[in-house]
Amino acid sequence: MKNISIPELIKILKEYDIKRFCFVYNRQTEKVEPSHKELQFLADFINSDKCDFEEHEAMFFQLTDKYDVLQGAFVHRTKRGQAAGGVRFWQYENVEEFLRDGMRLAKGMTHKNALAGLWWGGGKGVMIHNTDFNKQDKGYREYVYTEYGKFLTRLKGCYVTAEDVGTSVEDMANIYKSTRFTTCIPESLGGSGNPSEPTSRGVLAGMEAALAFRGETLEGKTVAVQGMGHVAEPLIGHLFNKNVKKVIAADINPDIVNSVKEKFTDKNLEARLVEKGDNSILSEDCDIIAPCAVGATLNDKTIPSIKAGIICGAANNQLENPEKHDKMIFDRGIIYVPDFLTNRMGIVNCANEQYGYVDNDEFIERHLQKDWKHGVYQTTLSVLQESQKTEKPTSKVAVKQAAEMSMREHPIFGHRSLKIIQSLVKNKWYEN
Repeated sequence: MKNISIPELIKILKEYDIKRFCFVYNRQTEKVEPSHKELQFLADFINSDKCDFEEHEAMFFQLTDKYDVLQGAFVHRTKRGQAAGGVRFWQYENVEEFLRDGMRLAKGMTHKNALAGLWWGGGKGVMIHNTDFNKQDKGYREYVYTEYGKFLTRLKGCYVTAEDVGTSVEDMANIYKSTRFTTCIPESLGGSGNPSEPTSRGVLAGMEAALAFRGETLEGKTVAVQGMGHVAEPLIGHLFNKNVKKVIAADINPDIVNSVKEKFTDKNLEARLVEKGDNSILSEDCDIIAPCAVGATLNDKTIPSIKAGIICGAANNQLENPEKHDKMIFDRGIIYVPDFLTNRMGIVNCANEQYGYVDNDEFIERHLQKDWKHGVYQTTLSVLQESQKTEKPTSKVAVKQAAEMSMREHPIFGHRSLKIIQSLVKNKWYEN
């Protein structure tokens, strides 16, 4: 799949006049099956993958009529409820990167939602930016996100989207124009708005728990933050409020770097502009590194050079290969706080929009309290304690706990989303 670029896949789709397609898991054959025989080669790749594919219930795709933007909805496990997770707007070098990211992200949302005790399953949206167009063009974005909303409406609610990397609150408003299957709706439209700030507080809680496990606090620590975007910026503010000694941060966007510099001019912040793919900040001589940009940055190249004693960040799927790299970190004696444990607050903040709002909502705030059994702080401590006791890597421990919880069926609707998927296949949704 690395040999097939995104433009080449789009060319194949156009050649066979395929506007929409899907891959659905058949529990009898234990393989995903394509909606179109011409795409069997993609199904073969998914079925052969042993790293990111894990009996994902379905993967749905659409190619927009204008701009040739490929849009996807990846559904992992929905026993607890509809698949829920944000939609990412990103660039990918090839088809394998695209599919792997979608599968990995959806699986991560299964774990995240389950550990948070939410009655949602795991899913993720991914859209591939067409570099022939200006990503910031208002007309381009409005069309792309409105079309994504129509795409979700066709999927009849098996997946509910939200905000993620590359997507703004304004983009969510455009999705909302054409579907009801979305959260993170702007406050002006009755939604919960941008979830970045509470997400940063969840990461902070994870850091404090990891330090408490070692009998320490954030005061006087040096923290390196990879990324300076929606979540990282408020996280940096929270770190300074906790009296850290210094924050070192890096981002690939010069506008973001300058904006963050201006905001924290009176603080000990070292802000760097780096090239895409530059992970050098992960090898800083510091106490904590916080991956808050893209995933898969913890890998064979970066882990050996990590000097920090704790890894705790907001980025999804930080481990390039969960089995291998979690163990590499564990063997080095570094505390790794799994991302799906600490970055839950985005989905927690918007999960129950339909139930209305109260000030200091206890159903949200309890996740950030130190004494709630299922909050970020106590869950982190629980995972670290079990990891120490069993001598197993933290991610393996957390995944085990999350997987057990994800197998519980919704107490009212049961495995309803699977029935939706089955009806979509039966009715050949991709032809309508």
